Amino acid sequence: MTLFEALTAARGRIDRLDARLLLEHAAGCTHADLLARPETPLSAPAEAQYMAWVERRAAGEPLAYIVGEAEFRGRIFQVSPDVLIPRPETEVLVELALDRASGLERPRILDLGTGSGIIALSLALECPAATVVAVDLSAAAISVARNNAGRLGAAVDFRHGDWYAPVAGERFDLIVANPPYVAAGDPHLARDGLPFEPQSALTDGDDGLSCIRTIIGGAAAHLTSGGWLLFEHGWDQGAQCRNLLADAGFQEAVTRPDLAGIDRVSGAQITQI
Repeated sequence: MTLFEALTAARGRIDRLDARLLLEHAAGCTHADLLARPETPLSAPAEAQYMAWVERRAAGEPLAYIVGEAEFRGRIFQVSPDVLIPRPETEVLVELALDRASGLERPRILDLGTGSGIIALSLALECPAATVVAVDLSAAAISVARNNAGRLGAAVDFRHGDWYAPVAGERFDLIVANPPYVAAGDPHLARDGLPFEPQSALTDGDDGLSCIRTIIGGAAAHLTSGGWLLFEHGWDQGAQCRNLLADAGFQEAVTRPDLAGIDRVSGAQITQI
């Protein structure tokens, strides 16, 4: 089987772009190679790998899990079914966090529910003066994040535990989080490859706000005076999140949209400890 024949074999079964990306990974070639030398034969192991991957993709498994990696902010992060696949809308949270940290000489940042580490590592690499601590309840997720930190050369203090438990008695200038915020029973959980992702990182098994309530409720005890809390949430949760922040004593809560114009990140500043 040649490169061209491999792409033809996947036609009608999976998306054309997915077929190309899978073939590039299986064959160890580039897009330019596919265009310039489509007659190049695939080795038997590469062909078997590619066709197995096509089967998995046709069954709905996300491309990132099949190839074991995904891009975020121009960096390649390793991923597994133990962590969520990075999504571009989370860049809004990183950008807002970098903006809040920019005026501080040596900011201390806490990332709650770090997953693959995309937020913590991006902040550590793009704000090298910061001290970044990252927490996750999943030991498997912490392992993935630590591996990504080693590959990317990022200095992050990873801790295993439930939300604020691993940072008892510590305070930070900035707390960031991308918690589970999909309500139990939401039909989206059955679509677009979400059944393959860790459900505990997607939904709180409740109304979609229980983890956010926990994060907001514990933030004041772990923020310095003037510190910020920023977190990602669902498209229809902005107003509720601002109300929760106000009820917890935060000042001038705000919600920011992602690049699609959808409410995505809310946050506020604490001025009295």
